[in-house]
Amino acid sequence: MTILWIIERLLVKPTEGSETNVVITADWRCNGTQDQYSGTCYGSCSFQPPSGEFTPYEDLTEAQVLNWCYENGVDKTAIEANVTQQINDQINPPVVTLPLPWAAQPLPPVPPPVPPVKVAEPVVIADSPVV
Repeated sequence: MTILWIIERLLVKPTEGSETNVVITADWRCNGTQDQYSGTCYGSCSFQPPSGEFTPYEDLTEAQVLNWCYENGVDKTAIEANVTQQINDQINPPVVTLPLPWAAQPLPPVPPPVPPVKVAEPVVIADSPVV
């Protein structure tokens, strides 16, 4: 199984104290795939204004922002477990739909429709007396 975390969008405050372009929210997504099966979880994480070391917006990395998310309430282990469970539920569904037991008898075959009989149209000969 492959698990991939991505940051889809950053909400930025143009000015916060003496800093510019301060990230206040990150929208994240966790995708999982195994063969033809997939699962996903997504959410947002908000951050407090910076109070120590500040990384300029243009120097941020996706890994750095993901770490901020994990440090601010995004439970990486639980999210990955949820995505894994989504995939496992597709492989081995915990609930299935069965035919109703009283309706499980196959219906008798329906005979094919009978084509209509073609009737020849009467032949009319001009200049013939009608009797």
